[in-house]
Amino acid sequence: MLNSLTTGFISRLRARDQAAWFDLWETFGPVLRAQLTKWGKGRIGVETVRDLSQETLAALSDSIDRYDPARGARFSTWLLAIAKHVLGDEMDRRSAQKRNSNKRAAALDETWMIASGQAGADAEYEAAVFRAKVEAAIRLVERSCEFTDFSIYRMRVLDCRPGKDVAASLGISEPTVSRRLAKVRDSLRVRLEEVIATYSFTDDERAEPARNGLAVNPIKPDDALFDEAISDIYRRQLELRECDRAKAQA
Repeated sequence: MLNSLTTGFISRLRARDQAAWFDLWETFGPVLRAQLTKWGKGRIGVETVRDLSQETLAALSDSIDRYDPARGARFSTWLLAIAKHVLGDEMDRRSAQKRNSNKRAAALDETWMIASGQAGADAEYEAAVFRAKVEAAIRLVERSCEFTDFSIYRMRVLDCRPGKDVAASLGISEPTVSRRLAKVRDSLRVRLEEVIATYSFTDDERAEPARNGLAVNPIKPDDALFDEAISDIYRRQLELRECDRAKAQA
C-alpha cells in the first residue's frame, strides 16, 4: 500500500507541479545522464545525453497519468524504463535518417510497471538512485537548519574533520559540536525517511536505508555507523556531480 508522501508526489507530477518536476530533475538528473552515457557507448555526445535526460522527464510527464505504482514496479525501474525508451527512439531516428526514411516514435511499453523477478537494472544504477535520494535529504536539511549547525555537520561528517578541529575552527567547545551535530543528525533521519518514502514504490526500496547503515528509526541508534555511511554516500555523489559537470564543460 502506498503512503501519503508517495501518492502526494505522484499527484503533484500529474498536476504538472513545476516544483515537483524541478526536484525530480535536481535529484535524478545526474543519475539519468550517467546511465544514458553508459548505454550510448560513445555513440551519443554530451549535449544529446542532456537532451535525452530532459526528454526522459517529458516522457514521464506524458505517461504519469497511466502509471500505477500498485502494480509492483520500483521507482528506479520506472525511471530506467522511460530513459531506455527515449534512448531507443533516438537511436531509431538516427538509423532512419541514415536510410533516408521516416520512423514514428514507438509507444512506451508499459509492461515494466509489473513487478518481475528478472533484473531490470544493474546494482550500480540502483545504488546511484539510492544515493541520489540520500543527497536530496541532505539538501533539505541544509535548507532548514541553522547555518552554524549545518556547517558543523558538514565539517564533522561530510568533510570528515575531527571534532577538536571543528571546535577550534568555530571557536566553540567540543561538547557544543557534539550537541549540534546530534541535532542535525536527528533532522537528517527524519528527512531521509520522508525522501525515501516519497521516491519509493516498493517495500524493498523502503528497506534500502537499513541495508546501507542508515536505519531511520533504529532501536539502538548507531550514530557512528550512520555518519560514516552518510559521509561515503555524499563523497560518491560529489564524484558523480563533478563528473557530470566536467562532461558538460568539455
